[in-house]
Amino acid sequence: MIRFTVEFYTSNSATLIIDDGGNFHTLNTYTLRLNGENKGEVSTTVYNLFDLDPSTEYKAELLKDGNVVDTVSFATLSEPISISVKEMGAKGDGVSDDTAFIQAAIMACPKGGRVYFPAGTYKTLPIFLKSDIYVEVCKGAVISAFTDRNRFPVLPAEKVSKDGNDSLYISSWEGNPVPTWASIITGIDAENVVLYGEGTVDGCASKADWWDRPKELKETFRPRMLFLAHCRNVKVQGLLFTNSPSWTLHPYFTDDFAIYGTRVSNPPDAPNTDGFDPESCNGLKVWGIHFSVGDDCIAVKSGKIYMGHKYKTPCENVDISYCLMERGHGAVTLGSEIGAGVRNIRVNRCDFIDTDRGLRLKTRRGRGEDSVIDDVIFSNIKMDGVKTPFVINSFYFCDPDGKTEYVQDRNPLPVDERTPYIKNVLFENCECHNCHFAASYLIGLPERKIESVTFKNVHIDFAKEAEKGFAAMLCGLEETCKMGFSVTNVDRLTMENVTIEGQDGEPYLFENVNKVSVNG
Repeated sequence: MIRFTVEFYTSNSATLIIDDGGNFHTLNTYTLRLNGENKGEVSTTVYNLFDLDPSTEYKAELLKDGNVVDTVSFATLSEPISISVKEMGAKGDGVSDDTAFIQAAIMACPKGGRVYFPAGTYKTLPIFLKSDIYVEVCKGAVISAFTDRNRFPVLPAEKVSKDGNDSLYISSWEGNPVPTWASIITGIDAENVVLYGEGTVDGCASKADWWDRPKELKETFRPRMLFLAHCRNVKVQGLLFTNSPSWTLHPYFTDDFAIYGTRVSNPPDAPNTDGFDPESCNGLKVWGIHFSVGDDCIAVKSGKIYMGHKYKTPCENVDISYCLMERGHGAVTLGSEIGAGVRNIRVNRCDFIDTDRGLRLKTRRGRGEDSVIDDVIFSNIKMDGVKTPFVINSFYFCDPDGKTEYVQDRNPLPVDERTPYIKNVLFENCECHNCHFAASYLIGLPERKIESVTFKNVHIDFAKEAEKGFAAMLCGLEETCKMGFSVTNVDRLTMENVTIEGQDGEPYLFENVNKVSVNG
């Protein structure tokens, strides 16, 4: 049974979903025909069409072996006005500074209009979005960022009203409200924005500039590629984001954000170049993204304890589907900066290849009582070459105090306003091949155990030449190789139809687990 639908469209583009049971790739290769014209082969579940005409009806046919298997119809939106950045003076020659001309095109564009970048390379400093516009980076177009930080504007962390009653945080770095350089594309309090196309956004970061001595504070903190603060209803379709100075895509207190059929590519040794880091956001759809990065592919966050306790805004209602994660530290990570918690997270129909960890939850004492992880479901996941497929770590040793006795003590400590909580997590229908360090490493706090973890229909096997390493980042952990399921400080553990092949030693190592149910 094939589900062939139109998920999203603009005046000249559309996102199709070809769901035949595959994950990032479809199970079969299809031919796409649009209004009778052959558009070529399709082999990804999420597929973008570009160069369509505004206000036009389209009939898309999906064919296999010459036979039509499904059909869908849609009509593109109207386009009241379209402005080329070259019309406003941008050169696109890869040398000239086009910042002012690009910004002028954005500011001049009326509500519902389109700003577009024709083929060319546009050198720019940070550019700022506004509400109610479409911004298209066309095929052959590259937004290429300058790297001279002396020319970058700085976003202040907080702006307070004159009477002192209201404040707005418009900058963040790793969960704290601090000044940062403005990002390559920045949106603040913008709504109804679409950023799309077949082009490229290149941060041009390298070890000669943004990646040089990354742990040192150089005046202020590094920019992101796309930073959206307090925005609403923003869509990203297509595009390649590459060589980001730090985190690549960072929605911050932003609601109703969706991204379709995008590529995020950073070198494997590029520091802090996470792919997608939503922070205190509500209503996120991440479909069909190909990640290959130097840190976590996706890391869901809600600030450290200060922001979490003050605003109590979790990251919630997140749908991550049909994605491909390659390399990176974690494929999908929750934390560790989750001072306001995360809830209702769905990761479904994704492929993980050669990441250090697969599905990863990381927290620690000090994240706070509002830091609650709940209603998390990972389903229909395929992994290959992932070193440790499943990790829940309540002793993650980040931050200057991360290796202190308070954070790392394995003895029960008093439960207070600093104590986080992990509630209900489900892993189901997961195939994990050629693993290395361990099948799974789960450890909760002894004073507040993980409430419930369920593994259902999970298969794990190990690489013949498995590497030895650390299954999770916490103090006192020894290197492992081909270790089975290690579970510590969990209230209820359910394992139904779980198989492990090729592990060394005992497949299950349980400690301080109150109730265990193993079936199949």
